[in-house]
Amino acid sequence: MKTLLALLAGVLLLTPAAADTYTVDGTHTSVMFRIKHLNVSWFYGRFNEVSGSFVIDDDPSACSFEITVHAASADTNNEMRDRHIKGPDFFNVGEFPEMSFKSSSVQASDEGYAVTGQLSLHGVSREITVQASHSGSGKDPWGGFRTGFETVFSISRSDFGMDFMLDGLSDEVRLTISLEGVRE
Repeated sequence: MKTLLALLAGVLLLTPAAADTYTVDGTHTSVMFRIKHLNVSWFYGRFNEVSGSFVIDDDPSACSFEITVHAASADTNNEMRDRHIKGPDFFNVGEFPEMSFKSSSVQASDEGYAVTGQLSLHGVSREITVQASHSGSGKDPWGGFRTGFETVFSISRSDFGMDFMLDGLSDEVRLTISLEGVRE
């Protein structure tokens, strides 16, 4: 009997765990941006509508991330400024309603994962690599299971065709994404 249990335990240890798929919880996910105004102070904003999914596996190469941000949900806490950044000078949400990221590879890194993929913004797609750190996992009060990741990275807005007012607003934009997903 001990031999059978040992054999079963060995098989279970050698069998890879199935990948877990998570649906992004848009209510508990944050996408924030920071840009310098007139080279004097940092200005912050956020996007209120985020969706997507991600897959987590013991093998990092089997992981993937796909996130969509709805550009019209940009919120800077000022209605007039929000209308301006949603217009043709910046996000042009009428023509480009969504921003997205879709990973092409995930590798283990010192911070968690090095996630490479296509960032699509303002009609332009560019490959970027971001560092994603695991921020926590656990059961929720409704019987589900959640996990989260955070990444902070910078892009040049001019790389995505957003070159209006480069003398007044910095080209570099820092993005902070705190992602929370519910396991399916």
